Amino acid sequence: MSNIKSVIVATGSYIPPRVIENQHFLNHSFFEKDGTPQARKNEEAIEKFKAITEIEERRYAEDDLNASDLAFLAAKDALESSGIDAEELDYIVVAHNFGDVAKGSNRVDMIPTLASRVKHKLGIVNPDCVAYDLPFGCPGWLQGMIQADYFIKSGDAKKVLVIGAETLSRIVDPHDKDTMIYADGAGATILAASTDTDAGVLSHKAQSHTVDQAYFLRMEPSCNPAHQSDARYLKMDGRKVYEYALTHVPKVMKAALEKAGVEAREVKKVLVHQANGKMDEAILKRFFKLYNAEAPAGIMPMTIAKLGNSSVATVPTLLDLILKGEMEGHAVKAGDVLLFASVGAGMNINAMVYRMPHPKLLSGGGGLA
Repeated sequence: MSNIKSVIVATGSYIPPRVIENQHFLNHSFFEKDGTPQARKNEEAIEKFKAITEIEERRYAEDDLNASDLAFLAAKDALESSGIDAEELDYIVVAHNFGDVAKGSNRVDMIPTLASRVKHKLGIVNPDCVAYDLPFGCPGWLQGMIQADYFIKSGDAKKVLVIGAETLSRIVDPHDKDTMIYADGAGATILAASTDTDAGVLSHKAQSHTVDQAYFLRMEPSCNPAHQSDARYLKMDGRKVYEYALTHVPKVMKAALEKAGVEAREVKKVLVHQANGKMDEAILKRFFKLYNAEAPAGIMPMTIAKLGNSSVATVPTLLDLILKGEMEGHAVKAGDVLLFASVGAGMNINAMVYRMPHPKLLSGGGGLA
């Protein structure tokens, strides 16, 4: 089985049409984490937020759609744009963190699994298509890709659909400035087995740090003491996450490259989780510093300014936009090396090295020269 390679043969995404600009938060009542009202005026706080994160706007899902609906729409896009028959799928893996959260409820719904819901919506009859969910923080989609690679290289699967979908706008505290970071969306990828290439997934590396870092992201009550609700919201120690990411993510990226036997200078694109613009730029700089090199211009495409942080959906959505020629100034061709990386709740980190195959191996084409 050693000659089997995992190749990305299809991508899809669902970017909600509802645009939420930063001005949307001008009338919010923000509180500090200790429960005291924010001292700054909202205009000043929003400007500072934009300077730190680079986020200008984000997307929120339509009120009648949940995460499983976004996942289905991204999967449908991947299948239709590639011409792949859904009945041929061996696995459907859906990465998420909160399941389906109906608009206005803040209640998590994960039974049945989102993957089962997606399989149902796709109308797949094949009982050998196994559907399961993967909660792994923001690196969930990439971890799903890692698992799919293992399935394929073992000979257990020939086609695996991996989806990242989230509606973070429904589990954030309206009184917490961090609310402005988060967004909704979904991205999907189909990995397939090939014995006709040396390209595809070359290596991957993952780590979990939990001794001191497990609760950097967690669920807590609103930071507004007067907020009358027993709901719990997503909370983050932003500074600790930032320092953690800069310390550990570049090393994991380097470890993945070393496993693949690939040099940093061979990397054409770095697709990193769109968490925070300044943090991602610092991660890239730290990564190349490990090689005593400067980061090449244009190597790291970014969507966070317009799409915000949609957790597990950021990287597959970015990949789909690039492969379908919808990211101006960013394209890839056969032989190019892509380095994927993500970091998030847990705290978890992962990275994957991928070499673009010849276009003839792709069902959908899109973006390859």
